[in-house]
Amino acid sequence: MQAAVARRAEPPSGNGKPVVVGMAAFEAGRTAGSLVTYALGSCLGVAVWDPIARVGGLLHVMLPNSTIAPEKASANPFMFVDTGVPAMFRRCYELGAEKQRVVLKVAGGASPTTAGGNTDHFEIGKRNMILLRKLLWKNGVLIAAEEVGGSVSRTMSLSLHSGEVALKVEGRELTL
Repeated sequence: MQAAVARRAEPPSGNGKPVVVGMAAFEAGRTAGSLVTYALGSCLGVAVWDPIARVGGLLHVMLPNSTIAPEKASANPFMFVDTGVPAMFRRCYELGAEKQRVVLKVAGGASPTTAGGNTDHFEIGKRNMILLRKLLWKNGVLIAAEEVGGSVSRTMSLSLHSGEVALKVEGRELTL
């Protein structure tokens, strides 16, 4: 695995700063600290939290399907929905989470416009969300809350103490 996909069991909490989850990356931990990911345009932020085990994780996934670049998916499964989401769940289960208890929240999946006003003709955000829903449905996992679509970028954070998911959307702060 690459450094961008570090697998820290306990994010540092002594300095009060959240652990930043980069693009095509995942972090997980338990009981202390927080995780944050920025610039969720067409990308998805997927937060998972088990309130009993107090285990959480935050995934920043870029593209829907790994079949377009299997070698990249092999090097970094967190780049794609179809490989990143299963890897996220496996890691959280290793830390003590259980499927029937997890609370899953999603943000992103937008269709950002470019400076020239052009829209996303490939509909990456929409395709990311469709594949995520199919994958979760097949595995019996429900989305507890979501803030998806539109054309705006979002910042998403997960408290590993409480499981609270906070969003920043166009200067507004929301709780999922």
